[in-house]
Amino acid sequence: MNKELHYFAGGNTAKGFVHFFDSNFQDLQRLFILKGGPGTGKSSMIKSIGQEWLDSGYFVEWIHCSSDPDSLDAMILPELKVGIVDGTNPHVIEPKYPGVVDDYVNLGTAWDRSRLLTQKDEIIALSNQIKEGFQKAYHSLAQGLALHDDLEKIYINEMNFEKANKLAERWVKQLIPEKSHSKSGEKRVFKRFLGATTPIGPIDYVDSLTEGLHRYFIKGRAGTGKSTLLKKIANAAKDKGYDVEIYHCGFDPNSLDMVIVRELNFAIFDSTAPHEYFPSKNTDVIIDLYELLITPGTDEKYAEEIKRATISYKSKMSEGINHLAKTKELRDQLEHIYTQAMDFTSVDKIRDKINEEIKSLAK
Repeated sequence: MNKELHYFAGGNTAKGFVHFFDSNFQDLQRLFILKGGPGTGKSSMIKSIGQEWLDSGYFVEWIHCSSDPDSLDAMILPELKVGIVDGTNPHVIEPKYPGVVDDYVNLGTAWDRSRLLTQKDEIIALSNQIKEGFQKAYHSLAQGLALHDDLEKIYINEMNFEKANKLAERWVKQLIPEKSHSKSGEKRVFKRFLGATTPIGPIDYVDSLTEGLHRYFIKGRAGTGKSTLLKKIANAAKDKGYDVEIYHCGFDPNSLDMVIVRELNFAIFDSTAPHEYFPSKNTDVIIDLYELLITPGTDEKYAEEIKRATISYKSKMSEGINHLAKTKELRDQLEHIYTQAMDFTSVDKIRDKINEEIKSLAK
């Protein structure tokens, strides 16, 4: 059995930076919120502690950073109800129950401030350039979304909405049975992202998230009702008292890309680019909304308009990714400055102190 789960809880989207960290921390009895500048060892500390508990046989949820997928934003040990999170900008996390559940851990105590002051002007300049770089990326992605909406309109105008409603009713009935022992307040909703727009392009963890589940691959075009179908399934599962994992679109956070109900052993997701997957097991099922709901011949009828809109929106997506890549280069420079000023012996002591507390909770 897989003892790891990988996902994003924050994303660089067409609506700016959006995150759902609180949703994933709802069960935690202890949350360590790491503070400190870039390059102070937050991600390395999260990886190190998480790996130690994974090696000890515990289940670990890894929450990746959308601005650098090789880095971690957080780690959760669900069996111990413990989490560690990078609580710095842009996903600033504040303690809700300071000293009781969550606390700040300040890695800034381990840096040499006098050394940082010698590069004050460079730090300020880089920080401002990074902020500007993210804003340029979000602007390009927002323009891309507007163009994508134009593409959606073509298919929306050719959709049979009566068929769409009946299809949704059928899948809700098939996937979400009545729950005989539902209790008030028992259900939980976890909001996440299926994938993320990163400096190296779109990244997702579909294989990790859907391992061992019955999988339903929704195919179709932009505007063929994929997100709407997922929202209806998610709402039905919530209404009937199931725990639901809702995965938002990393491009348009108002849309859904996947719903998982582990109690019912299924995942249903938008399996089109940039997270295009195909069945690989006998239990995998395709639901093709273009074939089922759209007027035959629509692709051919609007071929030129579709081609033009697709090229335009993909160009803006590439532009946004390029801005993220340039911003990461600037952030790497800033991280290097802080790394050179850090006393990592002190960071290791902080790391060991956190881990000792987790061990005491495990006992």
